[in-house]
Formats: sequence, structure tokens, C-alpha cells
Amino acid sequence: MKDLTPAKSTLDPIEIASRDEIEALQLERMQWSLRHAYENVPLFKKRFDERGVHPADLKALSDLSKFPFTEKNDLRDTYPFGMFAVSREKIARIHASSGTTGKATVVGYTTGDLDVFGDMVARSLRASGVRPGQMVHNAYGYGLFTGGLGAHAGIEKLGATVVPVSGGMTARQVTLIEDFKPDAIMVTPSYMLNILEEFQRQGIDPRQTSLQVGIFGAEPWTNAMREEVEQAFDMHAVDIYGLSEILGPGVANECVETKDGLHVWEDHFYPEVINPETGEPVPDGEMGELVFTTLTKEALPMVRYRTRDLTRLMPGTARTMRRMEKITGRSDDMIILRGVNVFPTQIEEQLLATEGLAPHFQIELHRAGRMDAMRVHVEATPNAADEASRENAAQKLAKTIKDTVGISTEIAVAEPGGVARSEGKAKRVVDNRPKEQ
Repeated sequence: MKDLTPAKSTLDPIEIASRDEIEALQLERMQWSLRHAYENVPLFKKRFDERGVHPADLKALSDLSKFPFTEKNDLRDTYPFGMFAVSREKIARIHASSGTTGKATVVGYTTGDLDVFGDMVARSLRASGVRPGQMVHNAYGYGLFTGGLGAHAGIEKLGATVVPVSGGMTARQVTLIEDFKPDAIMVTPSYMLNILEEFQRQGIDPRQTSLQVGIFGAEPWTNAMREEVEQAFDMHAVDIYGLSEILGPGVANECVETKDGLHVWEDHFYPEVINPETGEPVPDGEMGELVFTTLTKEALPMVRYRTRDLTRLMPGTARTMRRMEKITGRSDDMIILRGVNVFPTQIEEQLLATEGLAPHFQIELHRAGRMDAMRVHVEATPNAADEASRENAAQKLAKTIKDTVGISTEIAVAEPGGVARSEGKAKRVVDNRPKEQ
């Protein structure tokens, strides 16, 4: 793999500023953001008043803990535009979630917000090793999802060439990569595995492509998957993080030269980690739930937004800004099975280490008698599709899950191609347990 370390001269000065400079800027911007939210969003005024706090009470960054949290349900309860801090006429773009778990989560951007959005994705691309003039194959979904258009704007802002492929039509993805010879790809990690599978199906060596780096986000993925993709394509694989309520992609990104956690772009987003049960902040280095306060958002300021993502904060390395560990799971998609906490990424890690099994999987929760049970649907690799090999692989995976995670699972091994594929975010967990009356 090529050394893609960006030159220091290409970085934004704030990326390598002193901690004192960063924190002084954060305090100034946080005071503005709290005031902006309080004066323009009825929900924030009501919550602050109920808590007995006022934006003027923020004298130091540590004072933020006095302020109330914001949660996803707040956006659903004020659907569609009740959380906007500017008039509807000043909104330049609207995105929304699919609304599969309730009302859609609607977010808006002013032209100023879109400028910041583009800047943060461009910064993330630069940290990933992408240069102006290079070509980026953008396979994130376009539309109401923030990924496609967010990545698109950042690629253009960097001065690179964007190929707006979007998701799906996997054979065409391979054709365009072969014909256009892009330097980088932006895509969900689960869909990158589909693209890899298509390369193999067509008999094309993925290590011979032009791709130098893959920038993967929108869902948790493991270092084991990173290693698999890097080995398969002979390219770097880095993590990008974001969520629509805070910005979209580009809130944090790994630096290609270290790949040791995602640097949070702290000049625009202030991170905290809290105990998810008590809501109390925990020290840097301790695992907990990630919380963000936006510092420059005009249309949709967020105060202490609970992401439900689990991580820890660590000191900066390649940049002065603090790093967050790769997301290991979410506090709200955690599976509790017979008293044991399980995350899909734990299953994925063991799957990737099991010979004879492909990296595609889906977890099914069901009821066995009076007990909740888990079935993991996986598929055999083409060279291990006979019955004996499949049974052997199933036994090995069940044992490693039992030994490492601490639960007994049924492993259902399908023929190659037997697990449903994703063209965007993978649906890792299907709950078929009977609904409680």
C-alpha cells in the first residue's frame, strides 16, 4: 500500500493547533451556539428554563454538564420543522431518516451549514489520504440519506473528481472502478464486501485495481473487516463517522497514517462521553455513550445530543484534536440475551476469524420455548460448501462465540450467496420474537 500521509502544509491550522487554542475557540463557539438554540428553538428554551440554566451560565467548557440532553425523540416529537432555529425560508436543504422506527427524523441546513458540511468532508478526505485532482467513486446512497450528497459536496470541495454512482447495481460498480480507475471509494463497509464478491465472481483480481483508499462509514465495522478489505484490495481502509442530527458524514475521521481512532473535528463538534445509565460524564479513556454539542450549526443546533453510540475519547495523535475509538455498538441496538450484552460487531469479529465462512451474516432473535434465543445466519465460501465443511465451520463459530461472548447460539450455514445482501446499511438484527401483549 502507498504512503498516503498528507503534508502538514495542506492541513487546516486548527487541526494541529494547541489544546489551549482549540478549547478557547470551543468555548467562544459554544456560548454562541447555546444562545442561538435558546433564543430560537422553543424546545431548548423550555428545557433550559426547566433545568434552571441559561446560556450565560456557561463560563467554562465543563459547565456544559449543567445543560439538559437532547434525544432523537425530540426531533420526532417536533416533526417536521420544530427544531429549526432559522425560518423555513433560510433552509437550503432538508434531509430525513427513513422513519422505520417511528416518525422520520428531519434535519435542515442553511447555506452556511452546507459550506461547513463540505469543509468537514473535505478535511476527512484529506485525512484519509485523498488529494485534489484525484477521483473518488461515491457509492453512498443519494436522496434523503445524508451520506451520498454529503460525501459528494466534500469531494468537490477538496477539488477532487466525484463519480456519483450511489448504491446498488453491483456489477456496474465493478465496471466503473475498472474503467474509470478511481483513486478512492466511499461506501458502507458491508456493501464493500458485496463489491469484493462481485470482483471475485467476475474473475477480476481486486488487488490490481486503481483504488488506494476506501473510506467506510454509516455502520459499525471491525478492525478484522479492515484487515480483510485491505488484504483483498491492497489499499488502505479508514473509518469516517457522522450522523444526520449533528451533520452527516464528516464529524470525525481516521488519519490514514495512524488508523488509531477517529479524530473528532472539535472546532465544530464538542464531544462528551457519558455513563448511559446515569447520564454523568465519564473521564476521557473510559467507555460510555457519545454525546455531541454542535458549535457552529445555524439551522439545527444540537445541545448534548445523545448519539447512543458507544466509544471512548482519547488524546490526539496525528492531529491535536481528540480521537474517539471505533464504534463498537450502540446502547440502543445492544442485544441482551439471557443477561449477556451482545453487539453485532462481536459476532462479526468471530465470523471473520472462522475458516470456510463468508463475511455476510444476519442475527435472528427468536423464542425457544420460554427462552429468548439467537440464530446466526451465515454462508459458506465456495470452496467449503459441502455438508461436512459447513457443519465443521458452524461448530467452530458456535464455540468461539460461546468462548468469547459467553452465549450459546445456533449457527445456520447457507450455500454461497444464501444470506441477504445489503446495498446500503446492513440490517444485522432481525427480531422474530413474539410481541408481548
